[in-house]
Amino acid sequence: MERWQGKVAMVTGASSGIGAACAKALVCAGFVVVGLARRQERIAELQQELPTHYRSNLHAYKCDVKREENVRDAFKWIQQKLGAGVDVLVNNAGIIETTELSGRQNTNEIHNTIETNLMGTIFCTREAFNSMRERNVEGHVLIINSVAGLQVPNLGPDLPSLNVYPATKFALRAMNEIYRQEFQRHTTRVRITTISPGIVDTDILPTSIRSVVKEIMPSLKSADIADAVLWAIGTPPNVQVHNITIKPMGEKF
Repeated sequence: MERWQGKVAMVTGASSGIGAACAKALVCAGFVVVGLARRQERIAELQQELPTHYRSNLHAYKCDVKREENVRDAFKWIQQKLGAGVDVLVNNAGIIETTELSGRQNTNEIHNTIETNLMGTIFCTREAFNSMRERNVEGHVLIINSVAGLQVPNLGPDLPSLNVYPATKFALRAMNEIYRQEFQRHTTRVRITTISPGIVDTDILPTSIRSVVKEIMPSLKSADIADAVLWAIGTPPNVQVHNITIKPMGEKF
């Protein structure tokens, strides 16, 4: 990880769960980290969980990634505040809405899921990649995906529908390969990795799903995913880690 010391990493959805774990792990690995979230104050609270000498290397920026102007402003702020571009991007922001794909009056929920999970990743990756390309630096873009992007889980009739969520995750898997091809086409030193975990004990799950799932299914910890992020980033520059699938022991799908 020596080559990454002092480099800038951006983590979206950094206020809790996997995003918070990634932000903490990256700071402790030597990065200057900018955490993006709508709940900016929770990232400030996260600073207090870090060893004192690391706290100044975690910055909070309020951003709704599904809003293109918010994302552009975040990258401008980083350039102005830190005098540097983003070298590592962790696309973690994502949501699951409680609705049915075939249900009525679900337009807002479906839009929010697609725009956060897909458009947020597109906006952030575009800005990060072009910054890396223009500076001709080694860079790494990571997408926190899901096993729901490999196979649609059947949660049965006792749990709510996952509606459009798996569809967005399948799309992210396709985007991972598209980005790999485009990054190569432009002869850059930018790598792309997707990490697809099984169930992780975070508050992304609606309460109606989370309480039941915790009783009947094993789950991963957010730190398990952060460990995978550090491993992927730490591989040699000639190594393209395309996808990492992580399941808890005993997962049923």
